[in-house]
Amino acid sequence: MERVFVVEKRISKNKGGINIMTTVNQLLKDKQDNVLTATPEDTLYQALKVMADNNIGALVVVKDEEVVGIFSERDFVRNVVIDKKLSMDLTVQELMSTKVCYVRPEQTIEECMVLMTDKRTRHLPVIDEGQLIGIVSIGDVLKNTISEKEFTIHQLENYISGGL
Repeated sequence: MERVFVVEKRISKNKGGINIMTTVNQLLKDKQDNVLTATPEDTLYQALKVMADNNIGALVVVKDEEVVGIFSERDFVRNVVIDKKLSMDLTVQELMSTKVCYVRPEQTIEECMVLMTDKRTRHLPVIDEGQLIGIVSIGDVLKNTISEKEFTIHQLENYISGGL
């Protein structure tokens, strides 16, 4: 099933003008990535192989189309430090985080940054009407923020120099 995301930005007024805030919906449209998932029954080896092959830091753990956890590099590393004899045959369920912070498509990138900072997480599943539709990483958020700042700087330079 192909999903189409509506380009959406929130506009807020401040004393200095108008801010255009990118929403998670827009970020997902720009990413055009599939969400890679694991099941609770997958082995650590299987999950880590998918992560390594796709150069990603986390997998959303799904059972019966419901998000039940998230498995990240951090989950693995922390458990390796605790149990140096960690077996690659353990299941994802045994190491995954079950308290999953998530965002909705209409939320802003700024809201993602606040949540990531507050909850000390690097990955946020995007859930719309109970369905997993994407994942936002700290890298996605930073890339978007830097791009917006560069655009603003360019516009200010043009304004100052009198160009359009």
